[in-house]
Amino acid sequence: MAALAPEGGLFARLDPVSFGRSMMTVARRASLNPVATANAYVRLALAMARIPPEAAARWSGRDEAAGEAGAPAGRTLAKDKRFADPAWRDNPAFFAIGQAYLAALQLADDLLAAGQGNAVADAKARLASDIMLAGLAPTNFLLTNPAALKRAFETGGASVVAGLRNLGDDLVNNRGLPRQVDTRPFTVGGNLAATPGKVVFQNDLMELIQYQPQTAEVHAVPMLASPPWINKYYIMDLAPGRSFLEWAVCHERTVFAISYRNPDASMRGVTLDDYLIHGPRTALDVIGDITGAPKTDIVGLCLGGALTGMLAAYLAATGDDRIGSITLLNTLLDYSEPGVLGTFTDELTVSRLERQMQQRGYLDSKQMATTFDVLRPNDLIFNYVVSNWLLGEAPPAFDILAWNADSTRMPAAMHTFYLRSLYQRNELARGVMELAGQQLSLPDVKSDVYVVGAVNDHIVPWQASYKATALFGGDVRYVLSSGGHIAGIVNPPGPKAWYEVAEPPSPATAGLWREGATRHSGSWWEDWAAWAGQRAGPLTQPPSLGSERYPAIADAPGTYILG
Repeated sequence: MAALAPEGGLFARLDPVSFGRSMMTVARRASLNPVATANAYVRLALAMARIPPEAAARWSGRDEAAGEAGAPAGRTLAKDKRFADPAWRDNPAFFAIGQAYLAALQLADDLLAAGQGNAVADAKARLASDIMLAGLAPTNFLLTNPAALKRAFETGGASVVAGLRNLGDDLVNNRGLPRQVDTRPFTVGGNLAATPGKVVFQNDLMELIQYQPQTAEVHAVPMLASPPWINKYYIMDLAPGRSFLEWAVCHERTVFAISYRNPDASMRGVTLDDYLIHGPRTALDVIGDITGAPKTDIVGLCLGGALTGMLAAYLAATGDDRIGSITLLNTLLDYSEPGVLGTFTDELTVSRLERQMQQRGYLDSKQMATTFDVLRPNDLIFNYVVSNWLLGEAPPAFDILAWNADSTRMPAAMHTFYLRSLYQRNELARGVMELAGQQLSLPDVKSDVYVVGAVNDHIVPWQASYKATALFGGDVRYVLSSGGHIAGIVNPPGPKAWYEVAEPPSPATAGLWREGATRHSGSWWEDWAAWAGQRAGPLTQPPSLGSERYPAIADAPGTYILG
């Protein structure tokens, strides 16, 4: 999904020269490796030579297994959901087209391997190649997509007309990209961000929401949700029955959540120090006044989780022990292996991004949305090319995609500091990061910590999130969830959900941890509720909504969410 990390802007308004230079660099190195390059083209020729007899075998009804067994590098059409239509296996013409495409994919792999030599250039060339080949897939074109042709025949051409209408609308109103979601059925404060509550505090950076209790008694220790400030906070309060915050409220917790303001040019100078001090640290002050509790548990998501780790280290350095337990959801604290996004933190890319942000004072939300789309082009772009433009279908009405479309901007100063201090220098994990006048040391944080990773997370790879288990001074419980960066969080109990867990202490590597982990049916929400409840103090009467000093000023979800 396109959301939940400011690093997304690294792809924003990409300079084609950067990708072109990487492709040319890899091509030049491949030319200096003539044996591997020649082998790549020999392999292509052999793969192409196999296609006619295998297609003929299908025409004559002979054994179809040979074609699948002889596919390049073990690839088969059956492994790619784009080619799910039976015609890709049964029809000789479509079989031949599909096999030729697989051969092209293998050629690209072989040439990229032959030209390896620089990690950054190699990764950029790989991404550029993946995007181009995803765009050239035969499934993206009407005459080479059997499902689209069948649909056109069945509807008497009406699907083609509808697809052209969708295409024209997207060209005019959606920057030429296929629309991912129909947002019309959704209303923020209605069927999204709908858990009842009150805004009890507002400053120039954030609003603080206190949710209305839904149980007769609550645990004495309140809970603060620390969301990222890319996209809106309500991924944690998505919809009734699919809201993690609603789940916490219904499990006897007094829940507060930060809703950040959508930055504009006037916030160009806002720093990460400002987010720490005027965000969660100020929220702790308000929560303490309203509830009277000496401690507050914090649940941080993605960048909000990174800020939670920074806040915990900052408070430890100042002798402030107001934090109880800590929960980190799909959070990166050690940036030594950040996944694909780390590829785009080289000096050239970051400097280019800084120049763009200096002009506006912020990183634009549309740039970031496009960024995350190109990280998963088949799922987030070409899937909708097929459904919207070729099949003539309307985009789906899906709450996660509606939230994803509600993206925000990023302040220039904060974003620059974040990229350089964390992605380039990994300062937090190394214990040399400074915020608000304090050097941050995660080992000084003695709180119990619950860390969640998602098995299919392409933004925060779960193996990278696992590194947090070695950074804190308290007990750490690591849980691996089903789903990806978003579905791993919007993960209510259900038949498809599962999670894996192993009891502390955590082994040195993610691989060793998983070897010893046990899989459970259900959601990590259930495991978390038991873990967090044991650390949340005795049951008591719910506190009032707001206090004399911090009275309720508006209904949840507040006003900043609408900006």
